[in-house]
Amino acid sequence: MGSRLSEKWIKASIAGTIWAASEIVLGSFLHNLRVPFSGNILTAIGLVILISISYIWTEKGLYWRAGLICALMKTLSPSAVIFGPMIAIFTEAVFMELSVRLLGKTIIGFAIGSMLAMSWNLFQKILNYIIFYGSSIIDVYSDLLKFAQKQLNIGTDIVWMPVLVLLVLYALFGLLAAVTGMRVGRKLTRHPLAEEPLSSERNIIRSGSRQVDEFSYSVAWLATDVVLLAGSFILLNKAPIVVWSLSIAVIIIIWAIKYKRALRQLSKPGFWILFVLITLITAFLFTRAQPGENSLLKGLITGIQMNFRAAVIIVGFSVLGTELYNPSVRNFFLKTSFKNLPLALELSAESLPLFIAGIPDFKTLIKDPVSIFSRVISHASRRLAEIKENAKGDRKVFIVTGSIRGGKTTFAKSLVDQAKMNGIKVCGILSERVMDGLQTVGYDVVDIDSGKRTEFLRENGTCNFGRIGRFTICREGLLAGRSAIASIAGSGALLSIVDEVGMLELQDGGWAGSLGGFLDVASGCVVMTVRDVFVGDVRIKWHLGDAEIVNISESDPAAIAG
Repeated sequence: MGSRLSEKWIKASIAGTIWAASEIVLGSFLHNLRVPFSGNILTAIGLVILISISYIWTEKGLYWRAGLICALMKTLSPSAVIFGPMIAIFTEAVFMELSVRLLGKTIIGFAIGSMLAMSWNLFQKILNYIIFYGSSIIDVYSDLLKFAQKQLNIGTDIVWMPVLVLLVLYALFGLLAAVTGMRVGRKLTRHPLAEEPLSSERNIIRSGSRQVDEFSYSVAWLATDVVLLAGSFILLNKAPIVVWSLSIAVIIIIWAIKYKRALRQLSKPGFWILFVLITLITAFLFTRAQPGENSLLKGLITGIQMNFRAAVIIVGFSVLGTELYNPSVRNFFLKTSFKNLPLALELSAESLPLFIAGIPDFKTLIKDPVSIFSRVISHASRRLAEIKENAKGDRKVFIVTGSIRGGKTTFAKSLVDQAKMNGIKVCGILSERVMDGLQTVGYDVVDIDSGKRTEFLRENGTCNFGRIGRFTICREGLLAGRSAIASIAGSGALLSIVDEVGMLELQDGGWAGSLGGFLDVASGCVVMTVRDVFVGDVRIKWHLGDAEIVNISESDPAAIAG
C-alpha cells in the first residue's frame, strides 16, 4: 500500500475481515441449506468475534470500524449485493460500540450490547417491510391478526404478541453470543494458543479482486439513478395508477438495460409469490374492512402499489450499489477524514483468503465453538505482526534538534528551499517568529504548501484560546496548523515538515492530535523540529525509536532534501 495505515484501522481491518470471512463462507452455506434464523447465527458469530478480540486489542472505536469493514467486504459475497445485510452488520457493530463506551468492557456492557445488536435483526426486518411496502403493510398485518382474533374468539389483543415473543427470543440469543464471546476472550488471555502460520492453500476468493462484469462507471448516471429513485416515490404517492405504473415500468426497463444485474432480485420466484400473496391479502382485507362495490378494486390497487414500491427499492438500491464502486467515489474518500477506509479495504482484500482458509465447517463450529473461535482469533495477532513487519521502511523520520533560538526553523526553511530546488513536493508547517525590534512577541504558523500565514501565539494577550508560557494561543492559528498537518497524508508529498514540536504537544495540546494521526499514515521523509530538551519525550510519546537525530550545528539541510 502506498500509504501507511494507522494501527487502529489495521486491527479493525483484521477483525472485520474475520467477521466477513464467516459471513461469506458460512453465510453461503446456511443460505443454500435454508437454515432457519441463519441471519441470527451469523450475527452471533460476528458478536463473538468482536467481544473476544477486545480481550487482546483494547482500542476505542475498534467495533464500529470493524463493522464498517465487514459490511463493505460483504460485497465480495457470491450472493447479490444488497444494502440490507451491510446496514445490519454496521448497526450491530455500532450498538456494541455504544454499549461498551457507556457501560465499559464488562459483563453488563457486553451483554446489553450483544442483546441490542441481535434484536436489531428483528427491527430491521420490520423496517424493511415498511420501507419496501410502505406504511400500508402495517395496516395489512394489524387487520389480518384482528381478523384471526375475531375468528378464533380470542379476547386479548394479539397484534403485538408475535413481535414481543420474537424480541425475547432474539435478546436471549444475543445474551448467549455474549457469554460465548467472553468465554473465548478469557481463554485467549489465560491460555494463548501457539501461533500457526496462516496458509492460503484454500483460497476461495482471489486477493484484491472482485468478480464482476466489466462496467463503465459514471457519476452522472449515479446522480440520475438517485433522481429516478426519488421520482418513483413521488409518483407512487401523488400520481394516478396509470401514470405511476407506466412510469415505474419505464424506469425499471432503463435500469435493466443499463445494469445487467438490476433485475436479479426480481427474477427470484419468492418475490413474485410474495407479490401475489400481498395483493390478494390486501384485497381480501379491504373487502372486509371497507365493504362496498369498489372495495375489491381498491384493495387490488393498494396491493399492487405496495409491490411496485418494493420493486423500485430492490432494483434501485442494487443500481446505486453498482455505481458506488466507481473509483471516483473511492478517491473522494481518500481526501476526507475516512482516507484510512480504502487502505483498510485493500488490506482486508489481501487478508480475506487467509482467514477464509481458517474457517472450519459448520459442524465443527457447532461441536466446539470456544476452541474454534480461540484458534481463529489467535491468527489475528499473527496477522497484525506480519502487517507491521511488512510496513517497515515506508517512512523515514528525522528529528531536527537544537537549543532554544538555535535556528531550527531557519534550518527547516532551508530544507524547504532545497527540496523545491530539487523538484521534491514538500508540505507541512513552519513556526515563524514575530519580532518587535529585538523582542519576540509571538509566532505565526505557515502552511508550506499554500504559503498562508496565520497568527498562532501572541505575548500581548489578544488571543484567548489557552496559554503556553508567556504566550496566549490563537484559535485560528491552531486550527490552521492542525488542518495543514492533517492534509499532508493525501497530498502526495515526499517530504513532510512539522516545525516546533514541544511542550504544548507533549501536554496533548497544539498539534498533538493531528501529529499522531499523521504519523500513523505517513510515508516518505518526515522532518520534525524539536528543542533538544524534549527529544527523548517526543520519541517516547510517538514511538519514534527509529528516528534519526539531526543536530543543526552539525548537519546540512541539503543532506536530507537530497
